[in-house]
Amino acid sequence: QVQLVESGGGLVQAGDSLRLSCAASGSTFSRYVMAWFRQTPGKERIFVAAISQNGDYTEYEDSVKGRFTISRDSANNAVDLQMNNLKPEDTAVYYCAAAKIMGLWTNQYDYWGQGTQVTVSS
Repeated sequence: QVQLVESGGGLVQAGDSLRLSCAASGSTFSRYVMAWFRQTPGKERIFVAAISQNGDYTEYEDSVKGRFTISRDSANNAVDLQMNNLKPEDTAVYYCAAAKIMGLWTNQYDYWGQGTQVTVSS
């Protein structure tokens, strides 16, 4: 079992930066691929970024490439999402997720946080 708790969401203006954090507990953090997904009302939860167990491989959704960076801190059992040059279309609830194998789909992830709201005003 893995418990995930996100933090760092908020209201920002277009062009601003925001850093989301996800604290993991309950099991061996290094065993899991960690990922961020996002969801807007009435739409499916979609993949944003993922990082491999040892941090040497990352994957990003096309619209965030070059703007978002995912990283993990194994000493503190945490994964961060640095979001730069935010756009109004980045507005969503952002979820942290954990899985044994990297994937792009929600059904590939076993554990989820409760989500944190990010709102980007124009």
